[in-house]
Parts: sequence; C-alpha cells; structure tokens
Amino acid sequence: MHDFYADTKSIPTRPMLESILSASLGDEQKGEDPTTALLESRVAELLGKEAAVFMISGTMCNEIAVRVHCDPGDEVICDASCHLLNYECGSPAALSGVVMHTLQGENGIFSNEDVLKAIRPTSRYMPVSKMLLVEQTSNLGGGAIWPLETIDAVTAEAKSAGLVTHMDGARLMNAVVKTDISAARYARDFDSVWIDFSKGLGAPCGAVLAGSAEFCEQSWRQKQALGGAMRQSGVLAAACLYSLDHHIKQLAVDNALAASIGERIQDLSGVKNMLPVDSNIIIFDVSENSPTAAEIVELLRNEDILVGAFGDRRIRIVTCLNVDEASGDKLVHALTSILKD
Repeated sequence: MHDFYADTKSIPTRPMLESILSASLGDEQKGEDPTTALLESRVAELLGKEAAVFMISGTMCNEIAVRVHCDPGDEVICDASCHLLNYECGSPAALSGVVMHTLQGENGIFSNEDVLKAIRPTSRYMPVSKMLLVEQTSNLGGGAIWPLETIDAVTAEAKSAGLVTHMDGARLMNAVVKTDISAARYARDFDSVWIDFSKGLGAPCGAVLAGSAEFCEQSWRQKQALGGAMRQSGVLAAACLYSLDHHIKQLAVDNALAASIGERIQDLSGVKNMLPVDSNIIIFDVSENSPTAAEIVELLRNEDILVGAFGDRRIRIVTCLNVDEASGDKLVHALTSILKD
C-alpha cells in the first residue's frame, strides 16, 4: 500500500530496529537506563532546555504539561484546531479540570492581538488565564509553519500577562528542516516543549518533553501517577536516537514530496480550498460535483493508496518515509483521474 494516511503510520526501518539490539538497558525509574538518559540529554540540548523526560506518546506530553502548569479551573488559550482540544479525549478537562479558550486562527496560527483579547481580567467570577499553547506545525492547518516573528509576538504577549507557554512540537522538526531555524530558537520562549519520534522520524513510539529541571521533576511525578515507568525503556529510546542520527534529512524529503504533490493537483477542477503546503501535510476540499471524501478514500484504496477523509469533502494527505516519488506519482495520477473535468 502507498500509505499517505498519516505520518504516525511510518514503519521503522530494519537498521532502526537493529539499533535496539545493541542498546544498553536499565531501570528507567531508577535513572539506570543509559540509552533513555542519552536520548533525554540530546533532546534537552536540541530544544535548549535544562532537562527532558521520555514519554510513551505526544498526547502524554501534552496532558502532563497541562497537569504540571495548571490548576483545576485554569484556562488554556489555544487555537480551535489544536490536537490538545480535538484529539485527546477531553483529557484536559477529565484529568486536569482546565477550561479551553479557543482562538480562530488562520490555518491554526493566531496573533498576539488574539492572545491579548483572550486573556481574562482578574475576577473571582472568571477562569484564570494560565497557559498559552502553540502547535508547531499546525496539523489541521495543513502543516502550516508558525513564522518565528509570530511565535515571538504571541509568547511575549503571554509572558507579559504572567502566562506559562507550551509548545506541542509533534512536527517541530519538519519546520526546522524547512526554515533552517533551530529547534532551540523556536522553543526559546516556551516553558515546555516536546517532539514526537513516531511521526516523520519513523520510530515505533515515543516522545520527549523538555523544560526546566523543576518542571521535568514534576513531569516525572505525573508520569508516575498516570502509569509509571517503562522500566527498560532503552529498547524504545534506541529507535528514537537512531532517528535523530539518520532520519532528520528524511523530513526534508517528505516536505519536498508534499510540495510536489500539492503543486500538481491544486489546479484540478475538483480540488478546492487547498491550504498552503508548508511541510508534509496537504489538506484540500473537493467540489460538490466530485465524489465525497469518503468515496475518494475508497476509490484510492482500490488503487492501493491510503489517504484520510477529514469531513464530508475534506481530504488530508501526509508524506513520510512510507512513501516515495513513485508513490507520489501514483497518487497524483489517481487523483487526476477522479477529480479532473
């Protein structure tokens, strides 16, 4: 199958799996797993933070950050399209008792003026504006990359009002390879930030949450409360380390393939409202005269191509190491047949 459904479906390469065999292992909870410790150290340095904690998933990183930063009744300011709100089972409310204050950004990107308007005045009647969330890149925004000047502006606005800042950096490295802006610079003004290894970087699972040493100590406490240690977690951390050494350049290939696909299908008569293709995600709507998104998914499946339907007439295509130029050509040919005049 030519799998463009999501980069979360990326399959570990054989060399990545082989790297696990030589990993040094120990009890993660006791700080005795050297492979996990090395991964945490490298990610902390990559993101310009004091410390980092290995987690099983990016969702866990988000939820633990909320629990550490916020008290029940506090409010998180975020874009309406963000992962924390839409794809984490209502856990900010269920696990932390926080309120989500949503902004209507453009392709998932809002302004400092939006943040200023959203911050609550001090009042015993209102939630406390506590945390600002930025998602880099913006998934439902078509993989939109936050401009650095916008990040600087919204974090400055938040900091001036005493808010903590958190970056959902699931695809941060896709932005890094596209812009040549370092991950540490993007993350500079965030109190916490994480990167995912199970998307474009191709590891079987895992994410690393970074911040101050105190924040990470509290994050470990929440990790313990929500499930405990993974014990010999080096079997997972080894694959993540391999991805840092060997798969960063792959993200640039993924971005380029997405740009090529988007450019070739954007003028098809059945393609409407394509979002800008900044990184490795292509999102567009299909015209009323075309098959529905669900029908297109099935037509493509019959051609051994997988894509995602995100609404009655919205399609999402994601590139990763699962697919190459030949896969892209096959997808473009099939979509041309389905969506042409």
